[in-house]
Amino acid sequence: MEIIEKQYIDVKCIKANQPIGPMFIGVIDSEDLEKITYADVRRLIDGSENREVEDYIGIQRKLDTKRAKNEIGKYVNLVDATFPNSIILAISSENAEYIENEGVLRILYKDDIAKVLDGQHRIAGFEYYNQTRGTFELIVTIYVDMELEDQAIVFATINKEQRNVSGSLVADLFSFAESRSPQKTGHNIARALNYKEGSPFYNKIKILGNADSTSETITQSTFVESLLKYITKDKQLDRDFYRRNKDKKHAKLDKTESKDVQRLFLRNLFIEDDTDIKIAQVLWNYFWAVQQKWPNAWNEPANNNILNKSTGFIALMRFLKPAYLSFHKPDQVITKDEFKSIFDLIELEEQDFNRQKYVPGGIGQSTLYNDLKSQSGL
Repeated sequence: MEIIEKQYIDVKCIKANQPIGPMFIGVIDSEDLEKITYADVRRLIDGSENREVEDYIGIQRKLDTKRAKNEIGKYVNLVDATFPNSIILAISSENAEYIENEGVLRILYKDDIAKVLDGQHRIAGFEYYNQTRGTFELIVTIYVDMELEDQAIVFATINKEQRNVSGSLVADLFSFAESRSPQKTGHNIARALNYKEGSPFYNKIKILGNADSTSETITQSTFVESLLKYITKDKQLDRDFYRRNKDKKHAKLDKTESKDVQRLFLRNLFIEDDTDIKIAQVLWNYFWAVQQKWPNAWNEPANNNILNKSTGFIALMRFLKPAYLSFHKPDQVITKDEFKSIFDLIELEEQDFNRQKYVPGGIGQSTLYNDLKSQSGL
């Protein structure tokens, strides 16, 4: 049987006319898109050669292969993966022809004939897509015979002042998820501890849409991310598991695997307890002991006080691990008095928690963490 390779991709398109010129909006299978595209990475041309060409050509940023594999490569295989935004391409008319009466853009099926103006990381991530999951089509916007200058303008316009989504917004949005996930657990615990009177976090967490700068000193995002590192190695894959297996639970960590059991010491509580009450109780008891030890530094939002801000909170969350593990009671709730017995050993005074001693940021966090460890003997 003779195998005939396809020569063209026929893309049903909508043609849109804009001041920069016409563009064609359609859908291409991810596998085909990988074949026909390339990224024109910014590069320097020796001034002694190609004198008619500008010194700098190319408009794309260097491909971050780690991001393509570890972030997007994993994401494309999730049960609810989606890319609603368009990938933007520029193609020469030598390789593409618009058949107006059919509304079809016919593209030569050949390696590297379409330049990626936006979306190179998305396309690169599909190198790791499991094709047995079925077709994954991507929206594309295609310019034909676009001048290099216009390509640069489009790229700059797309990427100008591009802002990341707030981490606290991401955490808050997981409250709408029906299935279980580490992110939803983190969000639920943050809200519960923030709104419960008597909690050491009462009105201290900046929950999205309810910010009171006079008392709230820790962002929801900081709280959730600091907690999740003790629950999951891969929050996206955990979320994907529960989306696919609504009535099942993850296998608990094997206690013989001491490295994972210590690093993820709250994971089995997450797996066992669908209500997340036990994890919340661990945090409540631990930070109750902090509050008892340094009531003013923990409760007062003074500008020079770092204990109840991200510097102090992140250091304390790091110290939670050796504090919890020191009792050798895996998968159990450590009591208030047990945590208090550790903080009773620490000699730091309330006035020590200032920006001069513990500089805001990573250095201050590490210094405070090391002081807590050395003074407690853990």
